[in-house]
Amino acid sequence: MAIINIQGLTKTYPGPVEAVRGLDFQIERGEIFGLLGPNGAGKSTTVRILATLSTPTSGRVEVAGYSVIDQPAEVRRRIGYVAQGSAVDLQATARENLALQGRLYRIRRRRLDERVDELLRLFELDQVADRLVKTFSGGMRRRLDLAMGLIHEPEILFLDEPTTGLDPESRAILWREVERQAREGGLTILLTTHYLEEADRLADRIAIVDEGEIVAKGTTDELKSTLHGDRVSVEFGSAVPLEEARTILSQIEGVSEVTVEGRTLHTQVPEGGKMVPVILQRLDRMGLEIAQVSVSRPSLDDVYLSLTGKSFARSGSTSVSTDAEKDKEVVAA
Repeated sequence: MAIINIQGLTKTYPGPVEAVRGLDFQIERGEIFGLLGPNGAGKSTTVRILATLSTPTSGRVEVAGYSVIDQPAEVRRRIGYVAQGSAVDLQATARENLALQGRLYRIRRRRLDERVDELLRLFELDQVADRLVKTFSGGMRRRLDLAMGLIHEPEILFLDEPTTGLDPESRAILWREVERQAREGGLTILLTTHYLEEADRLADRIAIVDEGEIVAKGTTDELKSTLHGDRVSVEFGSAVPLEEARTILSQIEGVSEVTVEGRTLHTQVPEGGKMVPVILQRLDRMGLEIAQVSVSRPSLDDVYLSLTGKSFARSGSTSVSTDAEKDKEVVAA
């Protein structure tokens, strides 16, 4: 039975701005589910609604069997939430931050002391437990954020872009702990990210979100398997008639899904090694200036490109700012 159930979720801000457009997905108990999309895709808005920090415009949203609209207090008792921005008090110690968070959840003193010590050890913060957080590195602060989200032993944990801005070592430490919490602790985790590698590594299943809509769902292997063969990318020099080149490539037997991005054509072919000479021969006849050719196996970026016509890295360069509206809707825990 799904522990999170979302049907027809929409969120519209004044403007109007459609941040979320009819999302439908379910998350099973003990699963790591990833919402993958560029900045501005609607991921954080969705998580804020699930965490009862924002109200949906329409749709049905249930967390642990409770409606986020009609039973928000029941939802909050069962979730942990780690937002994009750090929520730690820089002027307090790690131990003090955890203790305060635990008291907000009315954890009994003896159990709270045990839980604080347990989390400090778990996140390798026990040696700096009594130092002011303002002296911590970014990775240490983020680990403390995660520990605070787990202080009350929730059933579900929402992680909104948890590793943004972290160095590779800190990101790897956080990944390891997220996996451990799900695999050993049975925690259900909803992770939003714009890192393809993060979604590929952590999530049991993912939903790819683009401009407020889900464009694909499934395991990473399932999504990649929808693209057969190899990806061939041809980057041209300046002043090249790309649409004409696209037409020529589309006529080659075996070539499919030809897309244009900037000065680059992307294609799917059965066997990249055999098809590259054929493609180059056809383009050479047109007298086009070719800067670079690459062949790769299908990736999540290729899946996104085939669905949206743009690469993941280049999408979401501009995002709608709705922070002011969001801030007005914050509900005290």
